Amino acid sequence: MPHAKQIQSPSAGFTLMEVLVATVVLLIGIVAVAQLVPVSVGLDANNRRDTTSLVIAQREMDALMAQPIGNFTFTDAQGLTCPAAAVCNLGNAAVNGVCAGNCPPLNIAGRPFINYNAAAVAGYSFVLSDPNDPSGSYDVRWAVVTFANGGAAFGKRFVVGVRKSGGNGSFLPISLDSMVEK
Repeated sequence: MPHAKQIQSPSAGFTLMEVLVATVVLLIGIVAVAQLVPVSVGLDANNRRDTTSLVIAQREMDALMAQPIGNFTFTDAQGLTCPAAAVCNLGNAAVNGVCAGNCPPLNIAGRPFINYNAAAVAGYSFVLSDPNDPSGSYDVRWAVVTFANGGAAFGKRFVVGVRKSGGNGSFLPISLDSMVEK
């Protein structure tokens, strides 16, 4: 009598071992992805801080560059680029080519950076609270090198730095450098 072939039933399922291996592989994948979530949240916070600092620095640089070259002070009624009801300085025509304000002793690859380890210079700095970011404020500082001939200014170089306050000095500043001449 010939041996009959055994026919598997179409409803045959997975073995217990196959289910366990599939579960372990799935759990390893889920744990790997779950570990990326806190890293992603931290990177998002850093990017927001850096973007906000850059926007504030650009706004400050635009305000400084928009001032007439002969002006050596300015005010801002809104308090965005200079504290409301305060006078902010734009250099000194009496000293040609000399830095005034938060002069940048730091120089990286030929580019000046504001030194946040030094005390802020009054009239050349302020602290800005961002209404969209309740977690802190931003330290805004600038320096001005005035180029003058006989007390009349013909050019200014601005270095603007912005850094989020707090964080035990762990936040790197954003620095912008620009010049205007007439």
